[in-house]
Amino acid sequence: MPELPEVETVRRGLQPVMEGAKILAAEARRPDLRFPFQPDFVARLKGQVVTGLGRRAKYLMADLASGDVLLMHLGMSGSFRVIKPDNSVQPGEFHYPRGKDSAHDHVLFRMSSGADIVFNDPRRFGYMKVIARNALEDEPLLRGLGPEPLGNEFDAAMLARSCAGKTTSLKAALLDQRVVAGLGNIYVCEALHRSHLSPRRIAATLSTKKGEATDHAKRLVGAIHTVLNDAIKAGGSSLRDHRQTSGELGYFQHSFKVYDREGETCTTPRCGGTVKRFTQNGRSTFWCPKCQK
Repeated sequence: MPELPEVETVRRGLQPVMEGAKILAAEARRPDLRFPFQPDFVARLKGQVVTGLGRRAKYLMADLASGDVLLMHLGMSGSFRVIKPDNSVQPGEFHYPRGKDSAHDHVLFRMSSGADIVFNDPRRFGYMKVIARNALEDEPLLRGLGPEPLGNEFDAAMLARSCAGKTTSLKAALLDQRVVAGLGNIYVCEALHRSHLSPRRIAATLSTKKGEATDHAKRLVGAIHTVLNDAIKAGGSSLRDHRQTSGELGYFQHSFKVYDREGETCTTPRCGGTVKRFTQNGRSTFWCPKCQK
């Protein structure tokens, strides 16, 4: 499942051709993806100007001049590609030819910018929905989401308050979208390693008895910021399905410190430990027992 850096990378790839442009035509080439399309899905998009393209957690959100918002989720295998009038591409080092199997091209937006934007989703776990902006707070898909980890309000004090009294593991708390939105398994493993905190540590240890942030909380928030910003700069991580809108692969997987490195030597200077893997809450956890306490 694409995580925050992958979704943010896609947003930045779509922004130049989508933001400020009009949707001249929209096509839904099947009745559903993960969920059925709304009966008026195409009608509410056609002719609308995209006034802004944002992201909330792992959702893309296109603001429309009508006051509606197009909510988009990549699911497990969903991806967007941008087709320009001359069919030009700008392949980089990790370029990957895309879009040859048009059977999975399920949604198309023809933009006044001259680009066609195609959503391709072989497994059909992605979804799209048009929502009135004034109804977003009541939208079940968004309701209850915690703060954005790269937002100004997310700091050590907020994380400490959210984890105060929690007897769950620190990793489980970070994966809870009510605590912080958009973090997934890969980047939680990486942030915990960079902050030298055990995934088994009790979440409540991020807070003092007075509810103040501990040094652990401060270190962890810094690591979360660093790992997410580094991953976005690298175009995300391409393990299976993630591609950028240009067709390029993300390459942050080449910078993993612990994720998918079971049995390898820990990269922490002067540690000398070995990366281990165990199953935690149904997900693989990678960590170094020697330097993560």
